Amino acid sequence: MISTGNFVFNHNRRVTVLAMNPNFSRRRFVQSLGLATTGAALAPAWLRALEPFQRTGQPRLLLSLAAYSFRDLFKDSNRPANAPAVAGRDFDLFKFIDYCADHGCAGTELTSYYFTKNVTDEYLLRLRRHAFLRGVAVSGTSVGNTFTLPPGPKRDAEIASVKQWIDYAAVLGAPHIRIFAGSAWKDMTKEEATRLCLAAIEECADYAGRKGIFLGLENHGGIVSEPDEVLAIIRAVKSPWVGINLDTGNFHTDDPYRNLERCVPYAVNVQIKAEISPRGQKAEPADLARLVKMLRDGRYQGFVALEYESKEDPWKAVPVLLNRLKEAFVA
Repeated sequence: MISTGNFVFNHNRRVTVLAMNPNFSRRRFVQSLGLATTGAALAPAWLRALEPFQRTGQPRLLLSLAAYSFRDLFKDSNRPANAPAVAGRDFDLFKFIDYCADHGCAGTELTSYYFTKNVTDEYLLRLRRHAFLRGVAVSGTSVGNTFTLPPGPKRDAEIASVKQWIDYAAVLGAPHIRIFAGSAWKDMTKEEATRLCLAAIEECADYAGRKGIFLGLENHGGIVSEPDEVLAIIRAVKSPWVGINLDTGNFHTDDPYRNLERCVPYAVNVQIKAEISPRGQKAEPADLARLVKMLRDGRYQGFVALEYESKEDPWKAVPVLLNRLKEAFVA
């Protein structure tokens, strides 16, 4: 086993990420392994850290809306069975696509939780056709998963579920799937949890790449609560089909804006929240103009999906926020 202080490599070429120093460059990493100073380009592929996406040209921000914004209104959600239907507010994904089109969104993010219980290719193709006819791209979908489970049937089931949703995304025409990492379980170190997560991501990424689907690891608590943690995994993963699903409301750190800025170069999808919660403080309205400028400065090109989670009625709040984002995009 070889230790660098930031990474540990064992003899079967599996990477365990132990920590991430933001000043620890790939060149220093390769040098620390005793390779030639010119060896970064000659190092085997398994030693090469993932670089930020090299996007040329001007930033391009495409507005999308996440179905999760209306999570309590979907027929197929987990809302209480006795919850009364509200006239005109009982959604399915077809109506949600219509909503996105009617509110000028370029994309629609179809959260997996609201698909029919038995997903078929016929159902997915109907959604794809409906979105196309409404002039809206399916910007992505998502899957609920945990990649920190130890080897065994439960872990195998989690990986199989993500691969199943990769197949669904390919039929649906969704280029991106949001995935989660998970938390360290009882009697498991964070280093072991990170190793397990990385291995699962790489297995699923290999499958996703053959389908042309990007996987976006969300900064969603657990072992990716801090920017160094999510960046360490993304930089270590051996696949060009993996990036960050950057959720602007999920860093509860001393300086969430700075932390988000560091992650922008690795983003393959962005989810904008209406609020930000710095460490030890109450949630405060997000500075949407600052977030958009951050994406522009990072030369981001892709979908920016509003994912509304605040307390106000989404039927009132979402149109206002969409209009504010449109204005910020062209400012």
